[in-house]
Amino acid sequence: FFFLNLGLKMSSNKFDCKRTFQEAFENRYTWPKNFNGYKGSCLFNEKNSSYQGDFTIDKNFQPNVQNIEETEIVKKISSQLFEVVIHRVRKSFEDIHSKNEFHFLRQSEKGIEMKVSGKNYGDKYRVKDGSINMVFRKMHGVIIEIFVEDFFDTGIGILSRKYSSQQLDIDSLKPKNLRYEYLDNFVKIQNTNLWVLESRTINYLHNNKEIIHQYIFKDFETI
Repeated sequence: FFFLNLGLKMSSNKFDCKRTFQEAFENRYTWPKNFNGYKGSCLFNEKNSSYQGDFTIDKNFQPNVQNIEETEIVKKISSQLFEVVIHRVRKSFEDIHSKNEFHFLRQSEKGIEMKVSGKNYGDKYRVKDGSINMVFRKMHGVIIEIFVEDFFDTGIGILSRKYSSQQLDIDSLKPKNLRYEYLDNFVKIQNTNLWVLESRTINYLHNNKEIIHQYIFKDFETI
């Protein structure tokens, strides 16, 4: 799934950024068309506290966490599950980016960086080896900046495994929240082609103290 051809235009010797980005976009792991949901058990660890329950994700990608009484913990687990499943919904490149053009900015050992004009003017991406390893995107009135350090190849698509995420002010580009570091692990549900999140560890600094949140999911079954 790694593309040795980075989309060079032989005639002009310039990068065909739209093609390069499209190859990486289509190289991501997404849910199959017959996705009907799955369920399992969940565990959340924070400091010296641990909470265990069950969850269900329906065919409309909506999570439901049960058997945990603490509302805030339910919200935390539900939020992570929703973030994972909704970003894997299969959408075509044309549906998302038909009104965008991609322009070469620079190339380094980290990949090919490009900026977007058109509908999503001002967004930026970086692509290396057929994977998107940097996202700089306007969403909900802020800039979301993501850097991916490591990927996991499922054999039918790529998933981000180790990455950071932070919100920036849309005008000043100064941080609006803390910088979160993610480490994800994945497993395939037996007798399916569904790769699901098995664990997620989130690290961040708050008042110069390291905070660690750990989410564990297991006992998977399809619905």
